Amino acid sequence: MSDSEAETFTYNGGSVAPGEAANIRYGVSETYLGDPVRIPVTIVNGERPGPTVFLSAAIHGDELNGIEVVREVANEWDHTELRGTVVCLPVLNVPGFLAQQRYLPIYDRDLNRAFPGSANSTSSKRIAHRIFRNFIEPCDYGLDFHTSTRGRTNMLHVRADTGDDRVDRLARSFGSNVIISSEGPDGALRKEATERGVPTITIEMGKAHEFQRDFIDRALDGVKSVFSEFGLRTTSAVKWPGWRTVVDGSSDKTWLRADSGGIVEMHFSRGSFVREDETICTITNPFETTANEVTAPFTGLLVGILQNPLVFPGNPICHLVELDAGTRRVIEREQRP
Repeated sequence: MSDSEAETFTYNGGSVAPGEAANIRYGVSETYLGDPVRIPVTIVNGERPGPTVFLSAAIHGDELNGIEVVREVANEWDHTELRGTVVCLPVLNVPGFLAQQRYLPIYDRDLNRAFPGSANSTSSKRIAHRIFRNFIEPCDYGLDFHTSTRGRTNMLHVRADTGDDRVDRLARSFGSNVIISSEGPDGALRKEATERGVPTITIEMGKAHEFQRDFIDRALDGVKSVFSEFGLRTTSAVKWPGWRTVVDGSSDKTWLRADSGGIVEMHFSRGSFVREDETICTITNPFETTANEVTAPFTGLLVGILQNPLVFPGNPICHLVELDAGTRRVIEREQRP
């Protein structure tokens, strides 16, 4: 991008000049009747030069919190002093959103395993291709908003490949307490975008099928912090969350799973600090004649827990992340009465 003047944002079918904004319904597929399947896109192009950032949500159609984050940035923020361009994609998986299910209906494919897509492949990869080529590749950075899958709930945290310095800077600037570091799975938007020169992070927050205002507001603060760090806004400061832990997400050891089937009674809530050997939950049979305790293998933070209290052996119960000694002391001080 030029250091002296803003540039026009172009996509296949149109363009948005500096100082302009556009609401677009962009065709990514067709129904059985040949009617277009279109995703909503808002592009806000500032009058001044700066980076281009995309905000995306509902790549899983039942994950709603991020939709409101992206909509508010697009429609309610004052962009008068914006430096750069914001590409807002509030609902990537429109068929899943309409059916209120995670995956693309009929095809039963995970759109977040289809990127960067292909113009001549499966339906999901064709959709991913049109999204990626037009609205992801032209960007400099990306924020992809998610919630937990149904039946579980997450505290707000970032997933990012912190081994990449560009991604690490982006992840830290969002201002979450927890960053889980991993490259991400093949076909995931954040991994494929990052590998193609668009550093991208995933923000996880809350649960499916709801708008949770506290999460939405905290995520909006994170977006302001990112915009400040990268120069899109000058009216807000980079956010420091008070404490932060970066966790290696390449290991599965932090997921605690049920060893017996039954009904779960959780003894801690999402985001709780638990000590080694404390009982996180108890699994009982319908007669309550058996009780199997699930204990913490180490002192840590419950990033995610189940909400559906029914499990069989192997079901994930909670996501427990280990904390360094300094972070443990800070959290213990905060929780001291």
